[in-house]
Amino acid sequence: MRGEVESERKVLVIRRIHVTYHLTTRPDQKETVDRVYAVHANFCPVYRSLAAAIEITTELDWSPQETG
Repeated sequence: MRGEVESERKVLVIRRIHVTYHLTTRPDQKETVDRVYAVHANFCPVYRSLAAAIEITTELDWSPQETG
């Protein structure tokens, strides 16, 4: 997670938050991961609470689980 702050009348204010989700799943679960990632913000209480005041962006870093 990375946040960016700015000074507003000598007070630091969080303006932007960027979240990277690092997930490793079986390859056959990738479609489910993509589907959930596409809609997760709509159901996340933290996102819904903060999004009106802070710009929030996300990205997905998915890796297939190694079999062995």
